[in-house]
Amino acid sequence: MSLEPCPDSPNCVSTLADATDKVHFMESASVSVPAPQVIEAVEAAVTRSGGKITQRSNDRLEAVFTSRIFRFKDDVTFFVDTDGQRLHYRSASRTGHSDLGVNRKRMTSLLQSITASM
Repeated sequence: MSLEPCPDSPNCVSTLADATDKVHFMESASVSVPAPQVIEAVEAAVTRSGGKITQRSNDRLEAVFTSRIFRFKDDVTFFVDTDGQRLHYRSASRTGHSDLGVNRKRMTSLLQSITASM
């Protein structure tokens, strides 16, 4: 399993971006519980934060977040690397060039919620 690469625009963050890419890279999270349990924690955090789940499996979850005012949509994907015991993720705006840091802030907040519940 993998994640789509981020585009050149600064409206995307990913744990699989090059670590030297300060605009797009974020650190993956260490996990020590089975993948289905991680995905349950991810689903709970995403739902609490207003995301709509679009696809879910035992090791992957996809969701969409819609901004309140302009109704911009951001696609979020999580997957559990069971071999490396890491939670990887990507969050990207569908439109526009800059997201003013919204995706990075959202993922930071979601990760805090997810790791606190595992």
